[in-house]
Amino acid sequence: MHGIATRRAALGLLREGLTVSEVSRRTGVSRATVKEWRDDPTRTLAPKLVASCPRCQENPSVPEPRADYAYLLGLYLGDGCISPAGDPTKAVWALRIMCANSWPGLIDECERAIRSIRPDNKVRRIPCTGCTEVKSVSRHWPCLFPQHGPGMKHTRKIELSLWQQEIVDEHAEELVRGLLHSDGCRVANRIRRPLKGGERWYEYSRYLFTNLSDDIRNIYTGALDRLGIAWKQNKPREISVARKDAVARLDEFVGPKY
Repeated sequence: MHGIATRRAALGLLREGLTVSEVSRRTGVSRATVKEWRDDPTRTLAPKLVASCPRCQENPSVPEPRADYAYLLGLYLGDGCISPAGDPTKAVWALRIMCANSWPGLIDECERAIRSIRPDNKVRRIPCTGCTEVKSVSRHWPCLFPQHGPGMKHTRKIELSLWQQEIVDEHAEELVRGLLHSDGCRVANRIRRPLKGGERWYEYSRYLFTNLSDDIRNIYTGALDRLGIAWKQNKPREISVARKDAVARLDEFVGPKY
């Protein structure tokens, strides 16, 4: 059985004027199934399948707990991807988030967040060179993360849905924490100042966030703005938080990786 997200995508392509064969090729769904959806677009999915996803309800709701979702969204936007799990025609998807082995605590946090959002789905840790892939399989990952699409995230438009934006507005700290845990770091910056009596070194802490996607960086800085945290774009693909009060604010809910 195909997920409702696949069905909605197919119906959308049909409304755009694509033929049944073209929709079948794009979605991986058989022509017979696409025809069935075209001829009876209101036919409901199995109740159990719909009930298992908050976005697939007749009246869609948001994932709960919202704070855990915001954190997981940050991890996904940074180091995550959604790809077919096995035969693409079955419309079963794997959420994969790569976590560096240097910070085992973050691997635990990632697994905890996934289990919180999809408690009925298994979570696996797959060892890779220098990192661990935290993986969970579900039909509904594209429903929960509509940023999913072909190609790398920095090569396509990344926008939050309205329901995601509501969660992010409410839980900006958790989103920022997830983004920094995936593509950020807290470092000590040293500066040399030449003085009459000789050189003097100054050291201060700062947070850096690096991502190739302009859209994802904008999501990050938008959350910082909502939290009143000052930032600067010190490099084309890097955002710096260096003011003492701003670093202290991030330390309250992010802190160093562990």
